[in-house]
Amino acid sequence: MKRWLAHPLLVVMLLMAWLVLQQSLAVGTILTGLIIGLGLSRLWTRLDAPRVRVRHVGKLLVLGFRVVVDIITSNWAVARLIVTRRKHTSAFVAIELEMEQPAALAVLACIITATPGTIWVSHDSHLRRLTIHVLDIASRKQLVHNIKQRYEPPLREIFR
Repeated sequence: MKRWLAHPLLVVMLLMAWLVLQQSLAVGTILTGLIIGLGLSRLWTRLDAPRVRVRHVGKLLVLGFRVVVDIITSNWAVARLIVTRRKHTSAFVAIELEMEQPAALAVLACIITATPGTIWVSHDSHLRRLTIHVLDIASRKQLVHNIKQRYEPPLREIFR
């Protein structure tokens, strides 16, 4: 028998997000948020998404801190590039990855795309090749090294 409420945490998180967006604790707002949360929870169940198991929560926190620092640093670099109107070199960079876990690849996609000046372009799962675009690249070798050393090993361990 299927559970009627398969994802209670999702319902609560969606309700909280709805209340924050509406900036109201009125009964109608709460009921609307519950209906939206329950409806989306049921739809999520129908997607049949694979369960993701996060291991090494401590490494996840360290990675999160690293990503925040990298995003702040990159914001500063892109802002400086725009303000000074310095000439820059954009490029597409191919990176051979060792990881195959879909959840780890999804998190890596979020990290790369959230970092100003870089964007995830494509991933070939057969060749395990990631292609990204970089707004201002000084060294392809250094960029590849950074992604392979700063992000890939912790993601492989977290989503093993």
